[in-house]
Amino acid sequence: MSIVLSVRQLKKTYPPKKRGGRPFTAVNNVSFDLKQGEILGLLGPNGAGKSTTIQMLMSTLTPTAGEITYFGQSLEKNRSQIMEHVTFASTYVKMPWRLTVIENLQIYSLLYGLTSSLFFARAEKFLKFFGVWNQRSKAMSQLSAGQITRIMLAKAFIPHPKIVLLDEPTASLDPDIAHLVRKFVKQQQSKYGVSILYTSHNMNEVAEVCDRVIFLQKGKIVAHDTPENLAKSVSSARLRLWVSDGLKRTAQHIKDQGWPVQIENRQVVIELDEVEIAGFLAVLASDGIEYTQISIDKPTLEDYFLNLSSDHQQRRGK
Repeated sequence: MSIVLSVRQLKKTYPPKKRGGRPFTAVNNVSFDLKQGEILGLLGPNGAGKSTTIQMLMSTLTPTAGEITYFGQSLEKNRSQIMEHVTFASTYVKMPWRLTVIENLQIYSLLYGLTSSLFFARAEKFLKFFGVWNQRSKAMSQLSAGQITRIMLAKAFIPHPKIVLLDEPTASLDPDIAHLVRKFVKQQQSKYGVSILYTSHNMNEVAEVCDRVIFLQKGKIVAHDTPENLAKSVSSARLRLWVSDGLKRTAQHIKDQGWPVQIENRQVVIELDEVEIAGFLAVLASDGIEYTQISIDKPTLEDYFLNLSSDHQQRRGK
């Protein structure tokens, strides 16, 4: 697959807010590629540099250093031509509140050179798909947060872009609509070869949708791989025991042996390294601990993210 977006040594440093203060680097030497037809997750805690990176990719914020190229062309030198093929959707970016949905979308479509007939055909298609066609004549101020999220998604895909930057595309959505959005995003990828940069705080969603993920912390890339490989790198596992009698007593006994334990939904849940499982079960057998069922939860992308954040906090505390 060809590379449609290339980021090299991207950096954004802000001057001190007050005299004698220190400059703040929000993005620090970030480099990555987005391939044609790929969905790349851009993840990290609040303040990691995700929004700053996206602003620079949209050319609404000037980098301190580094280079951004789309389709082999410099964003700095060819912004107008490049942005004809790149769109952005975020629930945190507001459209004019007094204009109706269809008015907002039509004005936006003019930036991409859509004819009136083509715009209305696509607007009807996408607004109906997202279940907000009946809201088209309402002012933006009359809509719920979930409706606005869906309209922003329609706005991003109406021009039939080659690249879409999606910032929290399922925020404020009910689970069934969020599922619809994920399905839609995957369809756009497979049917039209759209390349997507995808930010989200929902790790399960990212694991389902994204081909690769990048983790940012304090403006730096700290991990970069497929969701599957990152999850596999977590050595710990979550073991669940179903106990028919003496739930709290069993949990306390395990805790007294030095194992971290919790009670969830009538289950005793133990966090331990996978290599420790056999030894742990042997201890239970020798101590006469009885259980009716056992299961082992495989590590997930969320487990990796939590471990990564924990390790980072521990290093900062040293």
